[in-house]
Amino acid sequence: MPTVRRLAHEFLDRRGLTTVFGNPGSNELPFLAELPGNFRYVLGLHEGAVVGMADGYAQVTGRPVLVNLHAAAGSGNAMGALTNAVYSRSPLVLTAGQQVRTAIGPEAMLANVDATQLMRPLVGWAGEPSCAADVPRSLAQAVFEAELQRRPTYLSVPYDDWAAELPETATLDRQVQRGFTPSAAQLDDLAASVAGAKNPALVLGGDIDATGLFDRAVALAEHLGLPTWVAPSPHRLPFPNRHPLFRGVLPAGIAPVSAALTGHDLVLVLGAPVFRYHQHVPGAYLPDGTRLVQVTDDVGAAARAPMGEALVADPAPVIEALLEKVPARRTERTYVENPQPRTGEKALHPEQVFAALRDTQAADTRYVVESTSTNSAWWRQMDLRRAGSYFFPAAGGLGFGLPAAVGVAMGDPDRPVVGVIGDGSANYGITALWTAAHYRVPVTFVILRNGVYGALQWFGELLGTPDVPGTQIPGMDFTAIAAGYGVEATAVTSEDDLRAQLKTTPDGPRLIQVDTEPTTPE
Repeated sequence: MPTVRRLAHEFLDRRGLTTVFGNPGSNELPFLAELPGNFRYVLGLHEGAVVGMADGYAQVTGRPVLVNLHAAAGSGNAMGALTNAVYSRSPLVLTAGQQVRTAIGPEAMLANVDATQLMRPLVGWAGEPSCAADVPRSLAQAVFEAELQRRPTYLSVPYDDWAAELPETATLDRQVQRGFTPSAAQLDDLAASVAGAKNPALVLGGDIDATGLFDRAVALAEHLGLPTWVAPSPHRLPFPNRHPLFRGVLPAGIAPVSAALTGHDLVLVLGAPVFRYHQHVPGAYLPDGTRLVQVTDDVGAAARAPMGEALVADPAPVIEALLEKVPARRTERTYVENPQPRTGEKALHPEQVFAALRDTQAADTRYVVESTSTNSAWWRQMDLRRAGSYFFPAAGGLGFGLPAAVGVAMGDPDRPVVGVIGDGSANYGITALWTAAHYRVPVTFVILRNGVYGALQWFGELLGTPDVPGTQIPGMDFTAIAAGYGVEATAVTSEDDLRAQLKTTPDGPRLIQVDTEPTTPE
């Protein structure tokens, strides 16, 4: 008779979940035993880095990915990174080992008490099978829930269940599909609204890039000549940032968003919540006379919005219907040149670093960015014209950048990957360097070292608390740290040296530490 373990492995194989990111404990070993030869186990040295790598991998492949965590303590270590995966809508399937069933009640060492509650409300579904025979079905539910909700799920399995034998009939081979196609009447109404608007505008969210609609969104904006913003707090770039229709990233405050949209009678939001505010700047959600229509397949985002109308649907058929039904007002695609980079006095200005990246890296480079105080400099100097070019921690949780860059590079080795990481952020996911070295992942890490938490200092000024402690982080040498993990590393202080380093092509991971002047997000 087949074991629960064999049935689980066969199901995962059929579903294509053959790459496993993990950091195992004793409870997880029975699941990992007899792992089929076509499976790839990617070891991370900390659960936060494990989830960050899986997040990047899932985003770049567009498919669910399996994450194997230790019980309560290991799952707890992963929760900071899990917040980013929730808001990037990454379909991670988190599995965690549990003590044997008879040891859970007495709370033996490594028992995960109330395991289904531990990761809530972050995960979209959490379960623990009621018996060994229910493990395969529960695993399938975890996978299907992650696919359907586009949100992480969590399954806790007592480790003695994996060796249990089940009847030959206990196979699980079924399909679950997802679809949110709007009705013809809904599409006609929306097309009429867009066609009848005097001054419509378009706002795009990260879901446009995540679901492969980057080029179609560009076609829609050009077809209708729509000024186009990216929704606040973007974790993906859904529109070329030097396109003549690009108006920038909307600010992350209520009043500033309203001010930016003034003068538009209709705002069409595709693939984004409305909105992911950050700074508390109260005011009217929308200017007088402005109607907002949100199109999203995220039911929760539609339900919790504080204003506007929502159509819960896949944005893809909506884009196609608008291209077909609304008369064209074409726009010439002449990209806007980048301004001259600002220069620093005592060290390089971040704009000099980003201009160097723009000039030396391939046009299809994927950038994983976790330098929160340099956003303004980034958008001034980068020229990103392709889908899947930009990844940022979706919940602002630090520790995303280094691991996610590794996951992105492993998920798509055909495009170059550069991680642009602040020196404060780098410490949260530093163990990902070992994984990059161990698996020879071809990724370039550019560490901007300015010795401060720049975003915190900016918020201190914004909140009227400029004198708080804990914003200085001097004295770190990331080249020494990288060398300890087995990653080739160098430090540069001049723009010429930086450009020379960036022009080289290593055969594995490398780290470039760049001293930069502190800046503010603006």
